[in-house]
This record gives sequence, C-alpha cells and structure tokens, in this order.
Amino acid sequence: MARFTYSARDRGGKNVADSLEAPSRKDAIRILGARGLQVVSVDEAGGGPARAAKAGAAPRGAVAVALNRKHRLPFLEALHDLLTSGMSAGEAVRLLSVRIKEPGLRTLSGGLWERLSEGAPLSKAMADYPEVFDTSTTSLIQAGEATGSLGETLARLIAHLNEQRDLRTQLLTALAYPLLLIFVAGCLVLFFLFFLLPRLQMLFNSLHGEMPVSTRLLVGGANFLLHYGAFIAVAAILGGISFWRWRKTEAGRTASDAWLLRLPLIGPFIVSQTVLAFSQTLGVLLANGITAVEALRMTERQVTNRVHRQAFHEATDRVIEGESLSSSLTRTGCFPDLVLDRLTVGENTGNVVPSLHEIARNYRRVISSQLNMFVKVIATVVLLAVFVVVGFIAFAIVSAVFKVSSSFKMG
Repeated sequence: MARFTYSARDRGGKNVADSLEAPSRKDAIRILGARGLQVVSVDEAGGGPARAAKAGAAPRGAVAVALNRKHRLPFLEALHDLLTSGMSAGEAVRLLSVRIKEPGLRTLSGGLWERLSEGAPLSKAMADYPEVFDTSTTSLIQAGEATGSLGETLARLIAHLNEQRDLRTQLLTALAYPLLLIFVAGCLVLFFLFFLLPRLQMLFNSLHGEMPVSTRLLVGGANFLLHYGAFIAVAAILGGISFWRWRKTEAGRTASDAWLLRLPLIGPFIVSQTVLAFSQTLGVLLANGITAVEALRMTERQVTNRVHRQAFHEATDRVIEGESLSSSLTRTGCFPDLVLDRLTVGENTGNVVPSLHEIARNYRRVISSQLNMFVKVIATVVLLAVFVVVGFIAFAIVSAVFKVSSSFKMG
C-alpha cells in the first residue's frame, strides 16, 4: 500500500488536504470520490521521481521511443485539430493514443492519457514530460485550461512554434550555399595535392627544367600540407573540442557570447534574435493570461545569449520592484531605441501585447534581411577565396609548363 497526499473539496465547497493509503493513485482517486470529495490533486508521498519515471515510460503495448522537443509541435497540432472538431482535451488525447501511427507521438499520447485517466489536468500531465514540453508550454496550457480557451491558446502557441521553426529553417538554408562552396573548394585542393601534384613533379623533374617562383611556392606549400597537414588537423580538432568544452561552462558561455556581440555582422543579428525571442514569447504569454512577472521569467529563459539574458534578468528584477518594462529594458543597453519607443507607447496606451506582436512582425523581416545579407557576404568571400586558390594553382602550373617548354626549346 502506498501513501498519497491529496487536495480536494467537500460537498460544501470547503478545501480539504490530507493523506490516505491505497494500492495505486487511481484507487486513491476512487476512494476519495466514494467519500463525496471533488479531487483537485493526488500525489504519492515522496514518489516524485518514481512518478516521473512512470510517466516517461512507454504505455503498455507501445514501442519504447526516446521523446524530445521534435515531438512537441506535431502533437500540439494534432491535438488542436481534434479540439476544433468539438472534442474535449481528454477525448482528443485518448483518440491520439489509439489512432496515431508515429511511434514517438503514440508513446507520448499514451503516457498523457494514462495521467489524464488518473485525474490529472492536461497541463500537469504535460509537465511530466519536460523533455518534450518546456515550462512556457505547460504554463500556457494551464492558463488556457483555467480560462476555458484551450483551443485559442493552442492556436497561438502553434503559430509561435511554427515561426521559430521557420526561422531555424531559413538560417540553415542560408548557410547551405556557402558550405557547399567550401566543400567544393576543399575537394579541388585535395585533388591537386594527392593526384595532380605528384604527376606534375615527376614531369618537371624528368625535364630538368627550372620552375618559376609561383610553382615553387605551390609545391612547397603542398609538401608542407602533405607532411604536416595531419598534425594541423589534429591540433585544430583538439582546439575545437577544448573551446567547445570551455563554452559549455557558464563563464565560457558568457565570455564567448560577449565576443560574438562585438563581431560586425553576427552582433547585430544576435540583437535581432534577442528582440524577436523577447517580443514573440512575451506577447504570446501575456495574451494567454500569464501574469507579467511569470511571463518575464519564462521569456528570460528563451534568450539564448548569456549577456542579454543576464541584462534581461536584471530588468525583470526592476519590473518586480515597480519600474516600467520599457524603462528597465532601456537601462540594459541591449535593445534598439525604436523597439523601446514602440514598447513605451504600448505601455502608455495599455496595448503592450499588440505592440509586442508588431515588434515581432517587424523583426522577422529584419532577421530575414540580415540573413540574406549574411549569405551574400559569406558567399562572396568564399567565392573570392576559391577563385584565388584555384587561379593561383592554374597560374603556377601553366607558368611552369611554359618555363620548362621554353628552356627545352632553347636547349
């Protein structure tokens, strides 16, 4: 028999908090119902870790699948589709646990339905899956349940997550072309080092011709890479691993984030990302009934740059002390003046949420323009580097051929 602590309301509406023994949580809820109590919450005494492990396990008959953030958006979209058709949240989750085919979503839906069938609300069931649903998501769902607007809350949350996904996709797409150019240039250099250069050296040596300066530089550089390239590559890999491990520490992350803010193109892009994350997340949270202080703390966790996050944390502390949001953000020095002016107008007119949505729309366009500019600059630099390397190789080879052929004719 396990001991459970519970909170409930009796027939007169009075709150009751006590504990009881029962074989399982479901049996505890059944016993409390038989006593005429309306259950608010039931938790196993000292069983938090065990309960979390149970919640994270695959439901009976399901294939064990590792759950992560990628399952969040598809599940929420499927849940929203069923809710808009008139189903309750519990019915929708139960149907998903039976009908959905994707193993990860089936495991997630089955685990959530198990918690819902025990009397837990949807937000609390989601909180048992922190690897899928972050605090902001569960808080929004809780607010939607409390206000009876779960469908609208899900719609806003899905739109917010889709915008974040589109931004990540745009960033990866923007980097694809420069990476392709670097890959092609690397293949050309390797082809020259391991295939073309040995044959050219054999030809020049057999003709006993004197090579020009450009060719000697090319051959010397190639030989250096052939002899010491492996050591350079190993040193670069070890240096990269060391830097990565240092950046994983809080001090390293803060210092490297501060360096990134000083870079010409990357710094303004990071500022735009911070503004977009701030305006998107805070606007969605406030629009769904989350209190200002709680919304600011959740928004703080969405800011990835540690320098900006610390400044935002200090700004939130000043808001808690009674200072206006726009004034506290002004003192951080992290937000552009136009953003602060628009936020000030929103506070003065009582339209903070619409102002945040407008800021987010503007900065989605700003980030798109910055990405396009970033791609153009990177692509131009890479193309120039490729042309210089390939052109130098071609010039060195052609000049050597002419030099050897002319000396051969003279002889």
